Amino acid sequence: MLQPARAEVARHLEQYRAWERLMLASPDNSAVRGSFESTGYTLCVLMGKRCAREAVDAAELYLSRRRRTPGRSRAQQ
Repeated sequence: MLQPARAEVARHLEQYRAWERLMLASPDNSAVRGSFESTGYTLCVLMGKRCAREAVDAAELYLSRRRRTPGRSRAQQ
């Protein structure tokens, strides 16, 4: 299965967190809310999830896993 590039996932997760902080600080600002929702949608698409919370959790898990090197067993990593 194809996986998104780690750098892209990290970048979008960072953007999501930044917009989340702004949205929590200004919940009545429709422009901020729209950008927050847009970044959540992008994470959903990248991670193949239906809601932003699941996508964020999946992105964090994906980024926390060590990349496996072909030809090496788990015990060697």
